[in-house]
Amino acid sequence: MTTDAQGLGAGDSKLRDPRIRAIIYQILVIVLFIAFVYYVGSNTADNLQKLGISSGLGFLKQPSGFGIGIVLIMDYSSQTSTHFDVLLIGIINTLAVSISGIFLATTLGFIFGVLRLSRNWVVNKIAAVYIEVVRNIPLLVQLLFWYFAVLGVLPLVKESFQLGENFYVNNRGINFPSIVPSEGFWVIPVALLVAIVIGVFISKWAKKRQDLTGETFPVFLSFVVLIIVLPTIAAFIMGLPYTIDYPKFGRFGIGGGWVLEPEFLALLIGLSVYTGAFIAEIVRSGINSVSHGQTEAANSLGIRSGLAMRLVVLPQALRVIVPPLTSQYLNLVKNSSLATAIGYADITAIFAGTSLNQTGQAIEVIGITMLFYLSISLIISMFMNWYNKRIALVER
Repeated sequence: MTTDAQGLGAGDSKLRDPRIRAIIYQILVIVLFIAFVYYVGSNTADNLQKLGISSGLGFLKQPSGFGIGIVLIMDYSSQTSTHFDVLLIGIINTLAVSISGIFLATTLGFIFGVLRLSRNWVVNKIAAVYIEVVRNIPLLVQLLFWYFAVLGVLPLVKESFQLGENFYVNNRGINFPSIVPSEGFWVIPVALLVAIVIGVFISKWAKKRQDLTGETFPVFLSFVVLIIVLPTIAAFIMGLPYTIDYPKFGRFGIGGGWVLEPEFLALLIGLSVYTGAFIAEIVRSGINSVSHGQTEAANSLGIRSGLAMRLVVLPQALRVIVPPLTSQYLNLVKNSSLATAIGYADITAIFAGTSLNQTGQAIEVIGITMLFYLSISLIISMFMNWYNKRIALVER
């Protein structure tokens, strides 16, 4: 009897252990989730079979049969290209506007966030008006404003604004010269990559050198020189393996060169200006979180205000700025799906829109689209979390 009581007591004590109970709860949640997914999947498959709707990814091999207005990199034909090509074009177009928007929004946000704290009354109020006005107008309205009220009223092609000799601005976009690669061009991007790697090593070396001796090294200037000089040397060694295609007026418009379509420009400007206003407030609050004594200490050492902001205040403020900044990056990527309103060919417009309507494969198309946005969001979150840990304070 005593032995049985001891056994029950031992088992009961294990169940009281928080770690064991946590493991049991997690296993239970996983089992319930798998059961739910299985139920939904089997129920959906049965309903599709009853309705006579085929499932699977075979539709990706079917010809698309429709045109796409904006194709940045790939060659596309409505007769020969497939829905898989449509998916790739949608992904490329979405990534192009999202990555460009993140860089521009971050630049705008940091500039206006710092200006918002300026002691100059005019500069301070200009930054405040930008932040308060832009944040309180819906993004969709701003996209329509940039597309119809700004870019839509630009002159016709024949009346284009000419910037320099080879840049033209009109209601069809911005035309400028393009680089056409030839044999051996691959050496130039390889040289650029090598320059970036060397710049990273120089940055680490300069940091260690400063920690040991206190002497600074012009890392940024060295990096700029490297990314200009090395590719230039590579280009001359390979005999300038490219030609320049200049835009020229033709019978039906401007041909040759590259063109940034108004749909792309409107979406890029709208996303950047809108997200930049939120980032500016994040930057302002991050800077305000740093003790004013840090600025006073830098000034007492004779460090100029601009240098003190860049080397003393901002590195400390980043620990407050980065977490909410991650959310704004994620919002920008997801807000790019509003491209449908102005006709930009992102993944939502051409794949989750036109391809879905033509094939009827709603579950597969929406599932792939959701997986794309989920993957991009996770990648951004992982990178920003890594960066946040890298700049975090290390307790001794």
